[in-house]
Amino acid sequence: MTEPFDFMSGVDPRQLRALLEGRQSDPFSILGPHSVDGQVVVRVFQPGAFAVQAILPDGSVFDLREGPDGFFSGPLGKDSNLAGRGDYRLRISRPEGGQLAGDPYRYGLLLGELDLYLIAQGTHLDLADCLGSHIVEVEGTSGTRFAVWAPNARRVSVVGDFNAWDGRRNPMRLRPEAGIWEIFLPDVGEGACYKFELLAADGRLLPLKADPLARRMEAPPATASVVTGAGELVWSDSDWMAHRAERQGLDAPLAIYEAHIGSWAERHGEEGSVWQSAGARLIEYAGAMGFTHIELLPVSEHPFGGSWGYQPIGMFAPTARWGGPEDFAGFVDACHRAGLGLILDWVPAHFPSDPHGLVEFDGTALYEHADPRQGLHPDWNTLIYNMGRNEVRNFLLNSALEWTRRYHVDGLRVDAVASMLYLDYSREAGSWIPNQYGGRENLEAVGFLRQLNAMVAEQTPGVMMIAEESTAWPGVTARQEQGGLGFQYKWNMGWMHDTLQYMRQDPVYRRYHHHDMTFGLVYAWSEHFILPLSHDEVVHGKKSLLHKMPGDRWQQFANLRAYYAFMWSHPGKKLLFMGSEFGQDREWNHDAPLDWAALDDAMHAGVLAVVRDLNFLYVESAALHAWDAIPSGFQWLIGDDIDNSVFAFLRRHEEELALVVCNMTPVPRHGYRIGIPRAGRWTERLNTDAACYGGSNMGNGGSVLAQETDAHGQRQSLSLVLPPLSTLILLAQDD
Repeated sequence: MTEPFDFMSGVDPRQLRALLEGRQSDPFSILGPHSVDGQVVVRVFQPGAFAVQAILPDGSVFDLREGPDGFFSGPLGKDSNLAGRGDYRLRISRPEGGQLAGDPYRYGLLLGELDLYLIAQGTHLDLADCLGSHIVEVEGTSGTRFAVWAPNARRVSVVGDFNAWDGRRNPMRLRPEAGIWEIFLPDVGEGACYKFELLAADGRLLPLKADPLARRMEAPPATASVVTGAGELVWSDSDWMAHRAERQGLDAPLAIYEAHIGSWAERHGEEGSVWQSAGARLIEYAGAMGFTHIELLPVSEHPFGGSWGYQPIGMFAPTARWGGPEDFAGFVDACHRAGLGLILDWVPAHFPSDPHGLVEFDGTALYEHADPRQGLHPDWNTLIYNMGRNEVRNFLLNSALEWTRRYHVDGLRVDAVASMLYLDYSREAGSWIPNQYGGRENLEAVGFLRQLNAMVAEQTPGVMMIAEESTAWPGVTARQEQGGLGFQYKWNMGWMHDTLQYMRQDPVYRRYHHHDMTFGLVYAWSEHFILPLSHDEVVHGKKSLLHKMPGDRWQQFANLRAYYAFMWSHPGKKLLFMGSEFGQDREWNHDAPLDWAALDDAMHAGVLAVVRDLNFLYVESAALHAWDAIPSGFQWLIGDDIDNSVFAFLRRHEEELALVVCNMTPVPRHGYRIGIPRAGRWTERLNTDAACYGGSNMGNGGSVLAQETDAHGQRQSLSLVLPPLSTLILLAQDD
């Protein structure tokens, strides 16, 4: 520097002091290049540095004069020589070494006015491409653009390895019209770990926060967000995507294998991520078993593994426990190539209170309700999203799009919908706030769910939206123009509860619980149902499905096989949690793989075989699935044989008929007559008592010829052998 220079020139001392103390909300007003008396003056704040130089493209070097507490400044020349802003890099000298870096404060505004407007309105459909971290090029320089919503913060900084996690070094610019803070950090690229440091409006320094829109995060217990490239994911599933809608419609067979990828199987020295190793085996297995879809417990990043993903923090990031985003996308692509759909559990109802997450994100209840009567979930001690805020709704809507649009996911099973719909859910009288009309309905959440389902249908046609909803809320799967919520399917929790209640009974007492097996048909067409035997039924002391069954070991297996065949032939799509398909003895443990060695036992192998054969028969026979949503697809033949605990019904599709007969006692029944609507021969396509399944091998010799004997109002009937604790499925042969 060849001329005297006052480093305080043009700087308000109070603003400088705020910068030095980490309280400056407008660092760009001080730092970077500024025009002062016709000269370009560069100001830099680098705490801990003992020297800073500015280097121009032509190699000219300017020593910046040190001011107080790491503040450096100096002139670079006249405005006319440097196009008004300057184009330079900084050489920063520290005791631990030197660094050559770009100056974040020489760049102008980053986000466009339209982006800010849409964010404020809550209508931005590409939010993850706008907020978060993105590797970009600005004015010919490569780096990472950071942006975060924190409207009530006094100051927000990006911190990471690139600045020694020092929040004073890279404070961000506030875009007040949308409450967005932004900054471009030159030279920061792929793999950089970062968080946001926020100063609350009252001056409190908040815990470091992970990026709510990060697309990659560190593997727990680490909690930082990770910069990841913006490159397009590679797909080879065009055929699947072109025909997805018809494969998932109301007339399609849906046999869903629910799994927790982290505990499905042990890794056997395979290289690559869990998605590449165990994931590949899971796809092969599910396909060989005849399932049409895999449903995964939430894969959004979550701090506590014991939540199984149901307390997520990274709503845009596949958990790093099992690999990177590209690995997860590869898993989805492989599912589609194998002819399998993929459904994800997704959690918009609540979030955990981990300090690095969304809780009091900018020092205020930003994502959650401030009043605990609205914002605290009493069952899980988690926080409830404030659906009344445009930005919060938009955040969640874009999370859904991230999975369905970016990752080609075929369905979202929305968790805990009942807790969203009711303001008094799990709350005592006086501990909840009624809606504006004095009711218990959460009108804001209802509006969100309708908006969610409409948006997903518009943006990603053919994707299934599935509600885990356990109450009698009307119209969960009704179209929105009919007043419904607009989901495609609803889990039938009532069917699950009732039928398991029946199956738990000793057969001696089942006659007193007969209605538990028939009641589901009273409301079977009020919604579009999935029949779930999910993870929730095999944890927390509830026992495995096998050990819910009464009797000795043989009877437990026979009961389970008969129950599965009843379920697969009942109206409604099917879902079964991993391990249940071979009758695992113990409850599910998320920290241990399934007991695959059990398949060395013939009884467990028999359960596996019956589930596999049920899947293939279910897909093959339109009578068992095509008219699930039409009452004429089902007909009771015998629903009132309480004394014998026998059920018989028809499934129908056009001229195709399937007869299902269940004997839920250990007493064999010979010559059991059932009236049927069609003469001719009926083929016994599945008998859960077959020897190959571990049964006693009692049956009807493969087929039965109808007799012209009146029964049950029909002119012809079948005389059947009903094996003990069994279900038979017979198909009418074409004339």
